[in-house]
Amino acid sequence: MSRASSIPLMGRDEEPTLFELSVPGRTAWSFRHTDVPEWSADELVPAEHLADEPLPMAELSERDLVGHFTRLTHRQYSVDLGAYPLGSCTMKYNPKLCDDAAGLPGLADVHPAAPESMIQGWLELLADLGDALCEVTGMKAITLQPPAGAAGELTGLLLMRAWHADQGRQRRKVIIPDSAHGTNPASVTLGGYQTVTVPSDARGCVDLAALREQLDEDVAGIMLTNPNTLGLFEEEITEIAAAVHEVGGLLYYDGANLNAILGVVRPGDMGFDIVHMNLHKTFAVPHGGGGPGAGPVAVSERLAPYLPGPVPERQADGSLRWTTPARSIGRVHSWHGNALALARAWSYMLVNGGDGLRRVAEAAVLNANWLRHRLRGVYDIPYDRPNMHEFVASTTSLKKAGGVRALDVAKRLLEEGFHAPTVYFPLIVDEALMIEPTETESLQTLEALADALERIAGDSHDVAAAAPRSTPVSRVDEARAARTLIPTFDARP
Repeated sequence: MSRASSIPLMGRDEEPTLFELSVPGRTAWSFRHTDVPEWSADELVPAEHLADEPLPMAELSERDLVGHFTRLTHRQYSVDLGAYPLGSCTMKYNPKLCDDAAGLPGLADVHPAAPESMIQGWLELLADLGDALCEVTGMKAITLQPPAGAAGELTGLLLMRAWHADQGRQRRKVIIPDSAHGTNPASVTLGGYQTVTVPSDARGCVDLAALREQLDEDVAGIMLTNPNTLGLFEEEITEIAAAVHEVGGLLYYDGANLNAILGVVRPGDMGFDIVHMNLHKTFAVPHGGGGPGAGPVAVSERLAPYLPGPVPERQADGSLRWTTPARSIGRVHSWHGNALALARAWSYMLVNGGDGLRRVAEAAVLNANWLRHRLRGVYDIPYDRPNMHEFVASTTSLKKAGGVRALDVAKRLLEEGFHAPTVYFPLIVDEALMIEPTETESLQTLEALADALERIAGDSHDVAAAAPRSTPVSRVDEARAARTLIPTFDARP
């Protein structure tokens, strides 16, 4: 900061002027305003932090500056450029219409502390979205506060704990399958429970016999993704629900894969008590880069009194107001969640309608099954049967034959112009490639992706291990880089 700088601030001795704003039929608001004087930087910043001379700045033309940033953007891969088959993460194209809707001044320019009387439109949007999400999941009540899927998981477990406490129970264990997302055991631990793992059977689903052996009076519930992380529908879900309920446990639905069953079958009809949804995966809210996401949690009627509050509630006169459920676990996020993410999701639901949401699921399942059939015989398919929105392939045979690993395939795919799929997950599949083409990819894109994967399968170990060679950053030692990070500055255009 230069010594010559000055910063406008309200003076300590300035007397503000009182203004009043009144609207017919409404309470008058009062606020104060004053002319803002200038204070010099010397009065605000210690002398040792002030520069004696202005900092030298490079002189660039607008054209050179625009060119620099445009070249940087070309280094980035995104769902707007091509296939992004990141299994389980559902990185799909997001309609720009949803961005336009969320940017409307009546939504974007509203302060979260505005009184209820001024935000009836927002409250109506949130209430309508909540009703629609309850309808597609088969639940009775919902909170829109959680800002991400993992936050939704923790919220669901806190609801589970509160409900058991009211029943006079102090249960310690939550069961998760061995194919579960990594956030599940982490959330179980944060929720104060002990994780118990149930194995998968030969068909890739929960081993029902093993589950029954683990069920006892100390089990608070089970966390399940259905379809599961292998992309397979849990065929014995009604039997699983009955067994867990028999010992007084609850069923928690991890909504990571909700896009596979949207409009076809509902978690509530399967027997689930708690459902979280990733709006940033299923309902076209931008995904990746740290958010903001949205992970609403819907519950059955008996758990509704425990939901975080406040929630929008319709009144007899047609207006809406914030209310807090009777036995609420309290807030899980400031204000009312990532509200503009919720607006994107609602616009996506409105533009698709009920029939359109079902077609989303049908297209996702069709694309994934087409790609599995196309790659059969080129890669190992550990569970080679009809899958849902994603499937898991393996490079075990390629590794044995020529040393080509799943990581090598992922790196080579970058050279072919595609983002890599998820690798080495789920952990129960050796050399796993978890592939999810999503419903937004065309047949032409799927064919190009399949062609690229087939070419890569024919690579020698030397070719695959050297990839990627056409990207700004070539192959790195991931383990070493994670432990010894050495940032550098590359001044090349």
